[in-house]
Amino acid sequence: MAQSGIIPHEELDELLPFERLLIEISTLFINLASDRIGNEIVAAQKRICELLDLDRSALLLTSKDEPGVLLLTHIHQLPGSPPPPERLNANEVFPWTAQKVLTGETVAFAKITEIPAEAARDRESFGLFGTRSGVYVPLSTGKGPVFGVLGFGVTREERDWPKKVVQQFQLVAQIFANALARKRADEQLKRQLEEIEELKQRLEKENICLREELGQEKGFGKIIGSSETLNYVLFRVGQVAPTDATVLILGETGTGKGMVANAIHGLSSRKERAMITVNCAALPANLIESELFGREKGAFTGAHTRQSGRFEAADGGTIFLDEIGELPLELQSKLLRVLQDGEFERLGSAKTTKVDVRVIASTSRDLKGEVRAGNFREDLFYRINVFPVTIPPLRERVDDIPELVRFFADKYSRKIGKQIETIPKLDLKAMQAYSWPGNVRELEHVIERSVITTEGTVLQLAGRLEPIPGAEAVDSSPRDLAAMERGHIVRVLRDTGWKIEGQKGAAKILNLHPSTLRSRIKKLGIKRS
Repeated sequence: MAQSGIIPHEELDELLPFERLLIEISTLFINLASDRIGNEIVAAQKRICELLDLDRSALLLTSKDEPGVLLLTHIHQLPGSPPPPERLNANEVFPWTAQKVLTGETVAFAKITEIPAEAARDRESFGLFGTRSGVYVPLSTGKGPVFGVLGFGVTREERDWPKKVVQQFQLVAQIFANALARKRADEQLKRQLEEIEELKQRLEKENICLREELGQEKGFGKIIGSSETLNYVLFRVGQVAPTDATVLILGETGTGKGMVANAIHGLSSRKERAMITVNCAALPANLIESELFGREKGAFTGAHTRQSGRFEAADGGTIFLDEIGELPLELQSKLLRVLQDGEFERLGSAKTTKVDVRVIASTSRDLKGEVRAGNFREDLFYRINVFPVTIPPLRERVDDIPELVRFFADKYSRKIGKQIETIPKLDLKAMQAYSWPGNVRELEHVIERSVITTEGTVLQLAGRLEPIPGAEAVDSSPRDLAAMERGHIVRVLRDTGWKIEGQKGAAKILNLHPSTLRSRIKKLGIKRS
């Protein structure tokens, strides 16, 4: 390798201008903002090439994703030169040179023939790039390994590289190395601060959600009841809970859809993380997007800080979209993307965020009717309707009413400081005969009001309950028991697509022989609508 010789160019004979340039570059980079370092490196490469009559200067850095791999990051070359490839890996194109430089050695050659025979790949590549003479200097701060290489080359002629010139290149490499190391440290610190901020926001969001969960009136602290219809709902919950399948909970207002969602989450592998609840009906339309997906600072008037959304807070856990039928149509496509690809963009950001979230949705609306009316996307409906769970209204699980009444009476008597020992049977029968349009929530409020007004230890029902027209006591009526059996069989048939036999057929779920089930269907007059 040529390290000395006569320099035919005035710029190389007179090194004082180069030394002045080094001082200028060094001064510039001392306090340079890290986001300007990349552009200023290319500008410095250009000035050095022009001063020393060089044709090309390339800077390669070790890859963050592939340690030890040198990738081209900064280049200056003569106008009209062919552009470099989009991805230039020095380890593949110049393996011998890359190995030498990564061990801290400077490589310089006045002509390609000076490159040793074992570096045939390097010779071939330098020839393809038109490099006739070159110098390649390692980048290192002295406190760690080599993390890059700075190269200078000539394509128009062969050039000797005096020792003094090589030393000057090494000084340039040192200036660049210090600046790039500072930039990398700043970027790493920025990433860490962003991660800390995101974690802080996520924890704050989870805490808010948990406080909301604790502050909500849920109707009942646990799922109360042992009726056949409720047991079938719990059977369905047990089937889907261990999976990551999307669940759509259907039911009238006040039936306890939130409690079923909690049960699914509590039986899942994600139970160690909080279930994030979003009431789509309670959030204003203009805020729901930023609430779900987060926002960047300045995304809209009043957005003074960046905020993570509920989906980010639920990453690794479960999100419960209560009353999803209320979701604005323009946001449904964004939700569909999260369900399909697990990714979205914050409001005001083009950066894609990936999440791993299990989605449970609920609605008291007829979503099929909403689809027909154009208020709900058909593709989103089929995406959330993977595993539907229908919660029966309270009027279809009257056997559970005595147990629910006792539970609520105990709950509110303890809360108020009273002692309710007896619940009159006539009142229980009246409650079993009532239609309960508000379902369990209405029953809870009636019992709470009754406990407040009760004097003594016998519960005094507050107000009058109008019975269902034509209803009788339903606790022992054969006709009503048959109606309950008929309703239960119909629900199972609907859930199985009216399939009777097979592993997922209605007979298997009901634990009946297929011929027995067909006989009961005929006896109860069940027909597929």
